[in-house]
Amino acid sequence: MAEEQPPIIIRRKKHGHGGNHGGAWKVAFADFMTAMMAFFLVMWLVGQSDEVKESVAGYFRDPGKFNQQGRSGVLKGSEHAIQSEKENIGLIKTPEKPDFMPSSEEKKQLTLAAKNILEELKKQRAFDRLKKNIKVQMTSEGLRIILNESEDSPAFFEPGSAKLLQKSAIILVTIAKELGQLTNHLVIEGHTDASFTAQSEYSNWELSADRANAARQLMEVSGLNKGQVREVRGYAEKFPMITNNPGDPRNRRVSILVLYEARERQYDQVEVGADLMAEL
Repeated sequence: MAEEQPPIIIRRKKHGHGGNHGGAWKVAFADFMTAMMAFFLVMWLVGQSDEVKESVAGYFRDPGKFNQQGRSGVLKGSEHAIQSEKENIGLIKTPEKPDFMPSSEEKKQLTLAAKNILEELKKQRAFDRLKKNIKVQMTSEGLRIILNESEDSPAFFEPGSAKLLQKSAIILVTIAKELGQLTNHLVIEGHTDASFTAQSEYSNWELSADRANAARQLMEVSGLNKGQVREVRGYAEKFPMITNNPGDPRNRRVSILVLYEARERQYDQVEVGADLMAEL
């Protein structure tokens, strides 16, 4: 018999983790540092200007475009790497609007004119009766004089008509004489209340426009300069003075607006668009 061979025992050395638990901690530490860097970038971005934020957002919207145009930085003193949406809108050239703010001198002039009008109105006998129907205001557009009807009896016009009351016409005449000393242009507006007129074919639109035009006709022959009135408007009941009660008789009124010259230039800006008929 062959000799019996002794058993062969193979012992494999187990590599222990040791005190550092292998390399798992390195992965966790790398994740932690990445999170801290992202947090730092977010905090940095929050404190930056809108221009920097737009540039950073531009990179994430279109990295390819950023790489082509990104030679300039996003920090202070450098140009935009990516045009913002506001800048893209500006590529459509639009004329810059002029300054529509009146000068302090013109404000003083119209304020003085308002005081002179009130002083002259006080000399008229009809003023005592119509004092509560007259309002003089300084607005952002200019000097506004409001002549409104009464709740109890007609003040300036016959009911449902554009015919001026003769006893009240002196008020418009006095105002016209004072405004004729100015070079400012006027806008005369007519308003009604929300009540329906007796005749359906003659609505509040016609009545408001006719009353404003009647006031214009009287004032032009009473002291206004030729061409001083630039617009006559009829608003019907669309803009009540007593907003919580559109049917209030005091909403029936004529307003005389003396325009600031700066505001008048705004009305001269006519927006011209593309002719859609040309595409048919």
